[in-house]
Amino acid sequence: MQEILSERFWARLTRGKTATAILKVAGKGRYLGLSGKKQKPLGRGAGVLLPVFCLPSDYGIGAFGREAYDFVDFLAQAGQRYWQVLPLGPTSYGDSPYQSFSAFGGNPYFIDLNVLIERGLLRKEEAQGLDWGLRPDWVDYEKLYAHRFLVLKKVWFRSGCAQDADFRSFCAENKAWLEEYALFMALKDQFGGREWQLWPEEIRLRQPEAIRECRERLNGEIEFWQYVQYLFFAQWSSLKAYANRKGISIIGDIPIYVAMDSADVWVNGSLFQLDDSHHPTAVAGVPPDLFSSTGQLWGNPLYDWQAMERDGFSWWKARMSASAALYDLIRIDHFIGIVNYYSIPAGEETALNGRWMQGPGEKLLNAIGPALGSKRIIAEDLGVVTPAVRRLLRRTGYPGMKLMEFAFDSDSANENLPCYFDKNLVAYGGTHDNETLAGFFGPGQSRKMLRFARRYLNVSQNVQIPWALIRAGYASCADTVVFQLQDFLGLENHARINTPSTLGGNWCWRLTKGQLHDDLAVRIRELAELYGRCR
Repeated sequence: MQEILSERFWARLTRGKTATAILKVAGKGRYLGLSGKKQKPLGRGAGVLLPVFCLPSDYGIGAFGREAYDFVDFLAQAGQRYWQVLPLGPTSYGDSPYQSFSAFGGNPYFIDLNVLIERGLLRKEEAQGLDWGLRPDWVDYEKLYAHRFLVLKKVWFRSGCAQDADFRSFCAENKAWLEEYALFMALKDQFGGREWQLWPEEIRLRQPEAIRECRERLNGEIEFWQYVQYLFFAQWSSLKAYANRKGISIIGDIPIYVAMDSADVWVNGSLFQLDDSHHPTAVAGVPPDLFSSTGQLWGNPLYDWQAMERDGFSWWKARMSASAALYDLIRIDHFIGIVNYYSIPAGEETALNGRWMQGPGEKLLNAIGPALGSKRIIAEDLGVVTPAVRRLLRRTGYPGMKLMEFAFDSDSANENLPCYFDKNLVAYGGTHDNETLAGFFGPGQSRKMLRFARRYLNVSQNVQIPWALIRAGYASCADTVVFQLQDFLGLENHARINTPSTLGGNWCWRLTKGQLHDDLAVRIRELAELYGRCR
């Protein structure tokens, strides 16, 4: 662990190939998708789902510092093969990692300040003297927004990055997305954080003369946002390399859609369903489901798949290439939207009046295959899984998902029960959108469901259900099982990550220092060894 603060580490971070190479590695290796062989199975293993922001830290939110390395050590001690994270992009209004300012950029909040302090780019009192929030178990995003960028600007000013060859190389290697993203963020600062649709028309519509003037006038601010990305990717690269050396692979999560208020849509408006004024004509969501009787109105702009196909799906190729460099495996959130997507007319207040439309399906997967290299896909196929989706999964070999939390709401024919799992499958207790297991099987649950769960899992008390469910997942034939860390800790719904279709109180829960311990790692490892999942 001393390595992350050592001179050797910093030399590798700033002068070696780490920062510049991170987005260059994709595209190497052999594609295992539709245009060739099926994707190889993941093999028997287990993992833990924990968003980076949930880690403990001294500065209000989890980051790529000592605590992240400690968590990797915990995973290795527990015999795990995977660490699944949520999207790592810079978050926008609502703080959701699924609504990001860029599909390519990284979240500046995750940059570890202690490394910067160690290098003399930041004084300890400059970081520790700020109010990062009153609760160590909760992220206060308002205070983060107020302070974090002021701190990072001090680091940038002292860095002399304009003379840093490694920084210049990083900017050159990532020019395709970095310049536009940095300009986008500089303009957001200029316009008080307002979404780009409220910017002056000549900038909103990207008239060439207006954009040229903005680049010249905001040159310093643009460099700041580029430098922030340089720090993010350098620190993440080091953390991921450490995890890989420990035998831990990173499962990344990419949303199928991007945020309306993003550099992606502002720059590539012709690839989305927008009108001549660059306002959306239709937006994304899902119809009524278990989470909401009126459906989920996500509000993301929909892709113009015909325009993307004419363009050879170049934006998607670049996105998957970048994701393949960031992660060892890539979970595509809402995979079913590639086959059939739900289109809601812009301006609707709910998702009730949407309709299903045909997506690009096999054409898109064939196009992005070479960009993946040897990296593999996990398909989040929850929701309306049509025969076309099932056929596509069979042809690609991509593993789908099952949620064991939903296994007990009917009868013994429920396909989410572990006895029905396929081998090529990733089984979850629940995802970031679900209650914790202790909360779900708590006093508010129906007696019928609890009785069925006790019978199936062969326990006598409701409090025994969560751990028995974890054991059943580990014992199943599914190649991979993933549980939230909160479930191993037995935490109730105060530790829930997100409640869909709600604002406020989401994406906030954090571990506190000392909450993980050796006894828990040993207990998890015993399960992994018993059921052949140990790394």
